[in-house]
Amino acid sequence: MAERILILDDEVDMLLLLETIITSKTDYEAITTNNPLELEELLKTHSFGMVISDLKMLGRDGLEVIGVVHAHDPALPVVIITAYGSLESAQEAVRRGAYDYITKPFRKEQVLIAIERALEWRRITRENEQLKGR
Repeated sequence: MAERILILDDEVDMLLLLETIITSKTDYEAITTNNPLELEELLKTHSFGMVISDLKMLGRDGLEVIGVVHAHDPALPVVIITAYGSLESAQEAVRRGAYDYITKPFRKEQVLIAIERALEWRRITRENEQLKGR
C-alpha cells in the first residue's frame, strides 16, 4: 500500500500544486484540506505517513498543527512550508518538532526530497520500535 500524505494549506492553489507534485512524481496518495480545523478528524479516519502544513493559516497555524499531529502520533513527521520564512520561525518549528522546514517559492525537487527523507525516517523509526518490542 502506498503511503498517504496529508497536506494542509488555506490556499487552494498551493494544495493543488503540492498534490500534483506528489501524485505525478511518486506513488504516494495525497489528501488535502484548506481547513486546518479538520485535522483531528482526518487523523482519526485515515492513516498517514507524514503531514505537510503551511505555517500561516486561518483557524490554526502550522505550529499548532505540529502539536495536534504529535499528540495523535509523536512519530508522525510534519514538514512546514511557508512564504514567511525566517530563522526565528524555522527554529520555533523545529523546536516544536517539525521534521523539516521549506520556504516558498520552492523547487518541486525540494519537496520531493523532504518527503522521501521524512517517510524514510518514519520507516526507520517504526522498524526500531518493532525491534525494541521484540
